[in-house]
Amino acid sequence: MAALIAVCSGYLIAPLGMAAVNVAIPAMADDLGADAIKIGWLPTLYLLSNVAFMLPVGKIADNYGRKKMYMAGLLLNALSAFMCAIATHIDWVLFWRFVQGASAAMIFGTGIAIVTSVVPSTRRGSALGIVASCVYIGLTLAPAVGGYLTQYIDWRAVFYFQVPIVIVLVIFIHFTLKGEWVSPDKTGFDYTGAVLFGTFSTCFVIGLSMLPDVLGIVLSLLSLLSLLTFIWHQSQSASPLIRVQLFKENRVFSVSLATSFFMYGSNFALLFLLSLYLQYIKGYTPSFSGKILLLQAFMMAIVAPFAGKLSDRFQARVVASIGCVIALSGYIIMQQLDPNTDAIVVSIALALIGLGFGLFSTPNNNAIMSAIPTSQVGVASASMNLGRTVGNLVGMSIINLIIHFYLGNQIMSTQTRPELMSSISVALTMSLVFVVCACILSIMRGRQV
Repeated sequence: MAALIAVCSGYLIAPLGMAAVNVAIPAMADDLGADAIKIGWLPTLYLLSNVAFMLPVGKIADNYGRKKMYMAGLLLNALSAFMCAIATHIDWVLFWRFVQGASAAMIFGTGIAIVTSVVPSTRRGSALGIVASCVYIGLTLAPAVGGYLTQYIDWRAVFYFQVPIVIVLVIFIHFTLKGEWVSPDKTGFDYTGAVLFGTFSTCFVIGLSMLPDVLGIVLSLLSLLSLLTFIWHQSQSASPLIRVQLFKENRVFSVSLATSFFMYGSNFALLFLLSLYLQYIKGYTPSFSGKILLLQAFMMAIVAPFAGKLSDRFQARVVASIGCVIALSGYIIMQQLDPNTDAIVVSIALALIGLGFGLFSTPNNNAIMSAIPTSQVGVASASMNLGRTVGNLVGMSIINLIIHFYLGNQIMSTQTRPELMSSISVALTMSLVFVVCACILSIMRGRQV
């Protein structure tokens, strides 16, 4: 029980702190004089760091202790949030958001592994549903908390409030969560693989943001070369960060990860874009915008526990595929977005997307974790989170490219509304295509054993 409380608390706090920042971005940009490109890098750098460190963190946690890694991630999260709060220049905020992304990899890359280690397989879906619900509760509270703190105190309060909560959780874990979880098959750490994967992630994000410049093309090609080399190296390594053979050997595992990639690739940038849309184009206050944005996560929080129980009784492809289709209907409504769209339309679309994601995420996660031997749950947990965060990263990187194309380094204001609206429309079309791909993959996945 203590393990479940510890993981659920961390999985509530981390997304709460992450997503609350989205509502504060316009106020932060105005205060620090950040242009459109640097605004786009705020969520992107967080994701880049998260992706780059996810696999190494999972491997190190398996070898040396999942609880140690989890607690270290919480402490690093508190430090980086505090440093963001006292920053006086946007570049320092960007640096510490990068660090905070690494801390999120340490938290999310090990939390599910801890739960999987202590909960019997017959109740794993229910436990994962509770954990997922906590994530969505954090995401539900985040826009409202971020909007309230930004409007009535200051954008810096969005970072400050995280620190004491995390410290209390670390103290709780230290005194109540006894023991440690380590893989019985300790292996060496693949430093070459970690460098190759980090090179791929970094070159991909920076290269895509600089297209169609020559340097952007070069970096994009380098990212592809690094990824191919990483895959080859993992297949040859005696102690790989991830066994790439798993993707060939286990259809449920590989297709479930691919489905996660497309679903989350469609969704991460949504709250970021809608925060800009509601405040810059519609002229709503941060507080009111936050209340609208919380609808998606609110629906996810309600549905996730029930979806977890359903995943213990029915095949993941049934429950998760229904979720994908419902989310698709929400994105179809989002295609109607323009400067005159009523807030109720946005709310309905977000509620449908939240309902769909609530039905999708836990069954999909359960399918991934159930497809892997218990000795490799750390790597499986990291792979699951990697599929999600790489999807987020790819989606957000494409958004950066779109913003760069339409807005460049302009300071966002009422004068840039047409360009911002064009960026949002193109981005939502991309999200729709991603969800269509997810629907097809989810339906095609094999049966769980």
